[in-house]
Amino acid sequence: MARAFFTEKAPLPVGPYSQAVEAGGTLYLSGQIGIDPATGKLRKGFGGQVRQIFSNVEEILRSAGYSKGDIVKVTVYMTNLSRFGEFNSLYAEFFEDVDPKPARVTVGVRELPLSAEVEVEIVAVRG
Repeated sequence: MARAFFTEKAPLPVGPYSQAVEAGGTLYLSGQIGIDPATGKLRKGFGGQVRQIFSNVEEILRSAGYSKGDIVKVTVYMTNLSRFGEFNSLYAEFFEDVDPKPARVTVGVRELPLSAEVEVEIVAVRG
């Protein structure tokens, strides 16, 4: 049976979806953009958005009893793939202490909600 998770330490959904849903020992996080949960506003700058996304991801994982070491798959949506190297640096920083690193795909898109530059979707499996 599926179970939904919500935390006020990450942006609450603005539509009919859950921050995360667990089914069969796997946690599926909805796509995260760089919204600061304290202000409800999108962080300024690419790096600020990416760092906020990873902070939000950690809070959602924690609310469900998972950690970043449980992440097995990351899907990244970017509006400007020329920032791929910058994203990789921030990604490597976030996953520095995680081994093995999660599988990942990066997809170039034309537009994201609130004119965000990046969105990240996560799948985690309880280790």
